[in-house]
This record gives sequence, structure tokens and C-alpha cells, in this order.
Amino acid sequence: MRKFLPLLAIALCGASACSDHSGTASIENNAEAMADALERKADNLDAMAEAAANDSAAAMLEGAADNLDDQADNVRDLADEEKPLR
Repeated sequence: MRKFLPLLAIALCGASACSDHSGTASIENNAEAMADALERKADNLDAMAEAAANDSAAAMLEGAADNLDDQADNVRDLADEEKPLR
């Protein structure tokens, strides 16, 4: 469920600002900040995986990092979809 929270937040922000061009910039900025935070968490998990003594724990951490990177991409994609046609 947690992995869908950033996507839900972007969707709600996008829905509330559909007709507001100044809101679009805010959505893009918020999406970028959220995506950056997800990528930082992924980087931390990668570092933990490198330090892990157990191979299965390292693999689990790397998988979680990959999922966070995918979520960051999804957040950016959703924000791009919210851009109005000009």
C-alpha cells in the first residue's frame, strides 16, 4: 500500500489543479521533490545492500531499491501527464 501513496498524492494534486496553470508548476515541483526523495531512499537501500553480510538480505534490499526507482519514474510520468496542452 505504501508504494501507491506517492502516486495517489500526485493524482489528487493533479485533479485539483487541472484548470490552474500556476498549479501545474506546483505539481511538477512537488512531483520532482517526491521523486528525488524516493531516489534518495533507493540509494540508501543500495548502500545497505552493499554492506549486507547476507546475500539474500542484499538481494532483498536491491529489489526494494529498484522498486523505489520505478516509483520515482512513475511519479515523474504522472506529473508529465498532468501538463495541460498549450
